[in-house]
Amino acid sequence: ISCNPGSPVSEAAEIKIEPVVGPEYVTGSTRMKSGTAQKMVLNMITTATMIRLGRVKGNRMVNMQLTNQKLVDRGTRMIVDELSLNYEQAKNLLLLHGSVRKAIEQFNNGA
Repeated sequence: ISCNPGSPVSEAAEIKIEPVVGPEYVTGSTRMKSGTAQKMVLNMITTATMIRLGRVKGNRMVNMQLTNQKLVDRGTRMIVDELSLNYEQAKNLLLLHGSVRKAIEQFNNGA
């Protein structure tokens, strides 16, 4: 990913991604527009990859790792919304199966 069309990096790349951002507001500062454009391109690529891998249901990342309480709470609320369970039922289901996707699948399959 390069914001300088025809740069040595672009020429060496098998696949060139060259977002056109125009000049920086502060001359010489490449971290503003160029850095933001590169981050946006990477976010688009990784989001599309997660969708293609089946880790997204609707607009929800259902295959997240439950590594902290905030993510357990987020996953629990997703299950509440999806399955119309109360919070405690949803949390127990999530902790039993370890992921939002598995919890929803198991509930829908009657397990």
